[in-house]
Amino acid sequence: MEGTNPVNKKLAAALSGGAVLVLALSGCSDDGDKKLDDWAKKVCDSVQPQSKKIADANAAIQKETSDNSAPADVQKTDSKAFQDMSDAYKAMGASVKGAGAPPVDGGQKKTDDAVKELNAISKSYEGLKKQVDDLDTKDQADFADGLKNIAGELDKLSKSGNEALEKLQEGEVGKAMGKQDSCKSASATPSAKS
Repeated sequence: MEGTNPVNKKLAAALSGGAVLVLALSGCSDDGDKKLDDWAKKVCDSVQPQSKKIADANAAIQKETSDNSAPADVQKTDSKAFQDMSDAYKAMGASVKGAGAPPVDGGQKKTDDAVKELNAISKSYEGLKKQVDDLDTKDQADFADGLKNIAGELDKLSKSGNEALEKLQEGEVGKAMGKQDSCKSASATPSAKS
């Protein structure tokens, strides 16, 4: 394989475009309410390792696609990364659900929406893993076409992925989460630019 495969570049670009959903927190701080701070700490502490897992999976895919690797190697790396991402989003959903509703107006709905969204993202990554596992690595052109489709889905997934979490973090909830060190470090996770 000489030269850089444009499809690999497209896949790497789609991933770096925001498939890593990390809590994008405001970092504001005020004195707020102790119960809300406790809730925010619980969520942030449990979500932070999952954010790292997603960032690591993202980095693995980018490295494999930019190294001009053989299709079988790309397939193996992508498959594991998509499984890791699926597991991480599922765990995030469980963390948010386990923390219960934040003590604010409409807290239960915010929590339910975020959990639903995180579980849906988890299922989407499961679907991408199956797609990548089914690609024919012996046929370079077919493999490239398959990757192109996956890159397109990743792009859509990254655009739709943040809405419920952003809603969860509106107002006082976002301020409380912004004070937690574990959320600050999660939101500071760099995403590679391509």
